[in-house]
Amino acid sequence: MTLPIDPDAIRAGDYGEKRATLEMAHDEAVEHVRETFTDHGFGVPVEFSPSELLNEKVDAGRDPYYVLGACNPQMADRALDATDGRIGALFPCNVVVWQEAPGVQAVYHVSIMRIARLLGLDADEDAMDEIIADTGELIDAAYADLDSS
Repeated sequence: MTLPIDPDAIRAGDYGEKRATLEMAHDEAVEHVRETFTDHGFGVPVEFSPSELLNEKVDAGRDPYYVLGACNPQMADRALDATDGRIGALFPCNVVVWQEAPGVQAVYHVSIMRIARLLGLDADEDAMDEIIADTGELIDAAYADLDSS
């Protein structure tokens, strides 16, 4: 299979990678991330623990790992229009919290808006430019608050 893009040419900024480290218990970190993203206009309509599922189903022995499916309704609505509905296959915008060590949690996010652009899903490039800028500001603000707490 030939990829339409060169993975070696893509940098973290191209897909909006964000990382933070929180020094707190895993459950406390999940709650903190949920509250912070909610305070910045995101809902969390979907959330689950892959580690719990995998540990139960295949005895994986995974450390705590949690996915918060965050969504800003205004941005989602605009993005659906700008991609002729195709970006919905990438919804929701996930924020992941995993335990790196006891008391140390990683918070990780990639921009589905930027990924949609890389995949060529944007039907309206100007609209996507605005959406990428607007969602980037929301994510940056949420991450700034994660780090300041």
